[in-house]
Amino acid sequence: MELRHLRYFVAVAEERHFGRAAARLHIVQPTLSMQIQSLERELGGPLFVRTSRRVDLTEAGEVLLVEARRTLAQAERSVTVVHQSLSGQTGTVRVGFSGVAMLSGNLIGTLRRHHNIYPDVEVTVQELAPLRQTELIGEGSLDVGFGPRGKFDPDIHCRTEKIARIRLIAAIPVEHPLADRPAIRYSDLDQERVIVYSHDDGEDLSLEHLRSQGQEPIVAHRAPTTLGVLALVAAGLGIAVVPDATEQIRIPEITFRPLVDPEVSVDLLLLSRSPETSGAVNAFLAIARAGIPL
Repeated sequence: MELRHLRYFVAVAEERHFGRAAARLHIVQPTLSMQIQSLERELGGPLFVRTSRRVDLTEAGEVLLVEARRTLAQAERSVTVVHQSLSGQTGTVRVGFSGVAMLSGNLIGTLRRHHNIYPDVEVTVQELAPLRQTELIGEGSLDVGFGPRGKFDPDIHCRTEKIARIRLIAAIPVEHPLADRPAIRYSDLDQERVIVYSHDDGEDLSLEHLRSQGQEPIVAHRAPTTLGVLALVAAGLGIAVVPDATEQIRIPEITFRPLVDPEVSVDLLLLSRSPETSGAVNAFLAIARAGIPL
């Protein structure tokens, strides 16, 4: 039995007339009669009582009408649900982010626009170090990541795309002598005690940039997140090179100063699987890539 047989049957049952049913289905009446006869043979008995003026349902036909309508409705719903899934209108997107992605506005803007367009999609977010994001994407337990460029495991298959550029600045304890300067040169940080990001999170960018300028700071402490780094700076334990978006965090014990000679910036990356088969995830990625102002 095919769905078209059920559609033909329902049309005849509702019209109570083969000619009107055939016109409704846009087929010729002999074809419709043959299809109904084939269905009756398959089921093993008559579904209609035919007279010269009208067609009535048998008891078996009444039973089939209920089931046929239910089956056709479910089939139509299945098509709708699959279409919504493929187009990204339903489903789940699991997002990882580092603190700078949230502070810079890229994550918040993407989440807001995605919700406006796809309100029925469930989005979950969690703060994770960039390297951990790539690991979870590789494992299949995370769909999308936002984080600065770092050193990622080459064995993990994860697509990286630049979506923004972030300037780096100096976070300095307010009582430190350098806090009185309007700007900080990289040479000022030579032999200074600095707070850096943990080795295992792929975000140890401050040391990389300092050493590229020929400076060799003293690594005083490490922290896995930007908030952790700032907490150590506020405690007076050292200076840190952080994304400029951290200036939005008002901490009385810290002053922020621009880094000059040269001014340094890093890429903010969008992390994902390739290829991605989820319609919901692909729709989310498209919005993140577009970077539409909100």
